[in-house]
Amino acid sequence: MEAVREQRQASSGAYSAFARFVLCGGGVGLASSFAVAALASLIPWALANALVTVISTLLATELHARFTFGAGGRATWRQHVQSAGSAAAAYAVTCAAMLVLHGLVAEPGAVLEQVVYLSASAGAGVARFAVLRLVVFARNRSLAAGAVRPCMRPWPATHSRTESPALCRAA
Repeated sequence: MEAVREQRQASSGAYSAFARFVLCGGGVGLASSFAVAALASLIPWALANALVTVISTLLATELHARFTFGAGGRATWRQHVQSAGSAAAAYAVTCAAMLVLHGLVAEPGAVLEQVVYLSASAGAGVARFAVLRLVVFARNRSLAAGAVRPCMRPWPATHSRTESPALCRAA
């Protein structure tokens, strides 16, 4: 019975985390799409996309650490680096989608470019959610959910040390 309740809590937690991910990441992504379009009128599209991807990844990682995955504070450098890896893959997907579009349509309009860019971003975003939830912020999520964490417990009297690492439940 307890296992069923934990599964329900985990799945509802995943749904609410995904909703927060869409709100935070989607908001940043939507703003990024307009920033890429504006910058692309001044510099090559791939460079504009790279610059916006770096800035938006830093911002989104902070938002995800604070709100989406319940880390409760700022993202660590490790989380930023891991998030950058998933963002690099998303960058490759959006660049590939735009290359295909420009290969198929000689002069696509701004609306078609935005549809293709946002569609590719959405697909990559779903994959990023999985990576961020299961890898980047997994430790913080499990601690928040009350999983096992290290703590100090007294050793039996037969040992010379007074304390040792043990496993405890998060309070």
